[in-house]
Parts: sequence; C-alpha cells; structure tokens
Amino acid sequence: MAVPILPTPVEAIDRALVIMQALAEAGPQGLSIAQITEALKLNKSTVYRALSTLKGRGFALQDGESGKYTLGANAIRLGDVFFAQSNLALVLHPVLEALSERTDELVHLGLPFGVEVMYVDKVEPARAIRVWSAIGQTVPTAWSALGRSLLAFGSVTSDQLSLYLSAGQDSTRQLIDLSDAQLWKKIQEARAQGYSTEIEENEPGIACLGVALMRGKNPIAAISITAQADRMTEARMQELYQTITEVVPPLLPPGVTLAANSAE
Repeated sequence: MAVPILPTPVEAIDRALVIMQALAEAGPQGLSIAQITEALKLNKSTVYRALSTLKGRGFALQDGESGKYTLGANAIRLGDVFFAQSNLALVLHPVLEALSERTDELVHLGLPFGVEVMYVDKVEPARAIRVWSAIGQTVPTAWSALGRSLLAFGSVTSDQLSLYLSAGQDSTRQLIDLSDAQLWKKIQEARAQGYSTEIEENEPGIACLGVALMRGKNPIAAISITAQADRMTEARMQELYQTITEVVPPLLPPGVTLAANSAE
C-alpha cells in the first residue's frame, strides 16, 4: 500500500492525494491515522492536517466509533461526474472519428435510456449510406445492436427481457417479431463473440454491429457500426470487430474498457 511522495512544488497537495489513494485501496474498512502514518511514512501531525482538510471538503469521512477514515462522497463522485452522460459524447468523440475513418462506415455512440438507447453522437463516412438517425433519437434496446451489447454485458437475466420487448413492440419501426427466447439467444451470442448484431430489423437493407464500453463491471455506453446489409457478411463483421479491438482501447479514457468476449 505504500505510495511514494513525489518531490513536487506543492507537497501538501501531493500528500493529500497519496492519502486519498491509500484510503481508496483500503476500501470500506478504512484506515486509522496510525495506519496511514506507518504506510506512507509521514508525520502524524501532517496526516492529521491533511485528513482534516479532506474531511472538511467531503473527500474523507471519519467513523465516529472507530475513528478510522474512508473516502468521502465527493471523492467517489469525481469519477461519476467525469463519466456523466453529458460528458461521454465529448470524451468519446475521438474514438468514433478514428473508427469511422478506419472502417469507412457510419459509427454511432449510444447511451442507456431506460428500456431504450439514445443516440448521443455519430460520425458519418465519406461514402453515403442511406440510414436515418439523429442525435437525441431513441431506439428500443431489444431491437438495436447498441442495446443488445449493453444487455449482453450488463446484469440482465432472461426473466427480465419482457420489459425490453414490450417497449419495442410499441414502436412502428420494427420489421420482425422477437420472442424472449430469440432475444436471449442474441444476447448469449454477443457475450460469446464480444459484439452484437442487428440485421434489417429496423430498416430494410441496413445492418449494425455493436460493442459495449465498460466502467468496471457495468456497461456505460455502446458503439455501433452501421453498413448496408449486403456488405455486412459474417467475414466483414469479424473484420470490423477486429478493427474495433485495435482502434478503440488505446483511445478510451482511463477507467473505461471495451467489453471482452467470454473466451477472453
């Protein structure tokens, strides 16, 4: 747990940061001042002053009985604020640009929106593709590659699918009927191969491939590649997924990963 103190010009800030890191590693059981002092090789009064400041700002919390410190709500909230839906489109736009340039296909970013998925960003290729989509538009989770990838790498169970299917049945865009068993099969396939598919289920002649983006064990967004269905062969889908695994991970912000297939 020992964290070196860097020779920075603002030592007080550096000390506070390493104390926060130590508290994060300790988890909910927390640490006493003595434990922090020993682990970080800091003076007790220095640790006390830093903790007092962190506590006052909500970045540390002290248990009234044990006296131990844990991370405060404001420290935990930092990551949530950064990865808020209002920020994700801006943070992930370079990923969409790079993927569209590499594949020469239409790329969408979607975020979970209840039982639907909302388009929050897209990058169009140089070549034209006739598909209607708009930022702010929502599509049923069960009938989209974006949504299926979110379901595949989330915590949904087979007995919860009726909620998603009923939402899709209220839409006039679906071209095929979909049962619980059929949707569950598609989810299982997506988990196994790392990507979901949707072929001519929303628009004639249009097919999509979707992948989920994870924060820890939770999917927070999904990226899809849309193309003419006659070009979206099995070989092309595998090629696109391989390209995604090469292009996307290096461009993701810290803390966000590409969902892995169950074989990895």
